[in-house]
Order: sequence, then structure tokens, then C-alpha cells
Amino acid sequence: MINGMGLITGLIIGALAGWIAGKFMDNDGSLLTNIILGLVGGFVGNLVLGFVGIHGSGLIGNLIVAVIGACIIIFAGRKLIK
Repeated sequence: MINGMGLITGLIIGALAGWIAGKFMDNDGSLLTNIILGLVGGFVGNLVLGFVGIHGSGLIGNLIVAVIGACIIIFAGRKLIK
């Protein structure tokens, strides 16, 4: 289980978070890219927001944290490429 969620639920939340972050950051990607971006974004979001004492709980909280993390990854990727 991922953060108390089932695997399927985690993949769905990851895909949704990656898609939302892609829309916010004007980044187009495939479903697989969005899933990976959302899952890694969840890890990065938990790590970064954990440093300031913010933790997401429940589906909506985990989704928000994953979207923030995915946006950080997209931003960092753009800075590294330029």
C-alpha cells in the first residue's frame, strides 16, 4: 500500500495529479508520463512540504500534495533543460 492507499487508488491519484500539474504548468504528456509524474510528485511533495510541517491526509490532501510536487518537478526540469 502507498501511504495507506491501495495500489490502484495510488495510481489513479498519481495520474490525476500528473494531469492537473500538466495543465497548471502547460505541460503535455501521455497517461504513463502523468502517472509517473504524479507518483514521483507525491514523494517530492511529501518531502518538501514535510520540511515546513505540512502533511496531506485523505484522498484530497494526497492529491494536492502530489500536484504541488509534480509542479516542482516540471519547474525543475524546465530549469535544468534551459
